[in-house]
Amino acid sequence: MHLQADDFYSALSHPMRLRAVILIKQMDELCVCELTHALNLAQPVISRHLAQLKEAGVLLARKQGLWVYYRINDALPSWALEVIQTTQAGIANSSPYQDDRQALCMMSDRPNQACC
Repeated sequence: MHLQADDFYSALSHPMRLRAVILIKQMDELCVCELTHALNLAQPVISRHLAQLKEAGVLLARKQGLWVYYRINDALPSWALEVIQTTQAGIANSSPYQDDRQALCMMSDRPNQACC
């Protein structure tokens, strides 16, 4: 995969997109409804951010029934994967990233556990 550094960093430059990437990295894969709950955003807003991350090549999406799930693109260059991993490890236990993970864990109707 060919990825321009400016496209990669531009995609991660918005605080909500960075929060989404960090949460997805921690959980491996998340449904749009899980991200809307954890980040406290309306579905159209989170979908727009996810579309930008997907367009930049940072995320991959898969559809399962009515739900769309996002995960980090494993085909990213190693330098980009290392940036995401290092960033996640460095900030995961600080606010708002830890708060996002806690909000997700409090979600009672998560997909694959129950219906969204």
